[in-house]
Amino acid sequence: MPTPITLTESARNQLKNLLIKQGRADLALRVYVSPGGCSGFSYGMALEDQPGDDDYVFGYGDNLRVVVDPFSAQYLEGAQIDFVDALMGGGFTVHNPQAVTTCACGSSFKTAADAGRAKPCH
Repeated sequence: MPTPITLTESARNQLKNLLIKQGRADLALRVYVSPGGCSGFSYGMALEDQPGDDDYVFGYGDNLRVVVDPFSAQYLEGAQIDFVDALMGGGFTVHNPQAVTTCACGSSFKTAADAGRAKPCH
């Protein structure tokens, strides 16, 4: 099993509030990496109600869970999810120690192994 992703207190509180608003305590936060973005990979997040059999599920108390697929897990080792409250560009953000370069959009990165194919940010 990979090193669990950590959640800051701010991210935990925001996720808890999001689940309350949805009225679905059974949901988890799926964090994934997909090829693309201006640096090679991009992050994505979604609410998940049915983790796959091969997914990693990390628990954080208060029924808070993060789900990561095996492909994404290799690029998210040691990552931290935070929630930034800002007038523009606020939201969940990933602090990834494996990212050696990122782009201005903040959701794209490249690893030291130079994996991924760069595409324009949207």
